[in-house]
Amino acid sequence: MEEHFFQCPYCWEEISMLLDTSVSYQVYVEDCEVCCNPIELSVRYEEQELTAFQANSIEQ
Repeated sequence: MEEHFFQCPYCWEEISMLLDTSVSYQVYVEDCEVCCNPIELSVRYEEQELTAFQANSIEQ
């Protein structure tokens, strides 16, 4: 597991989430710990190195 810091696409606060480095490609939804809005995370690892990260708001 690796902690990754980024800006929430809703409230713009810096937050962090734990990412699983053992899975090479992941897309999932987690709520912001500040504003509680859902964030779609897209994460890619190559040889346990983070190569791509996106945090997007979800249209409701």
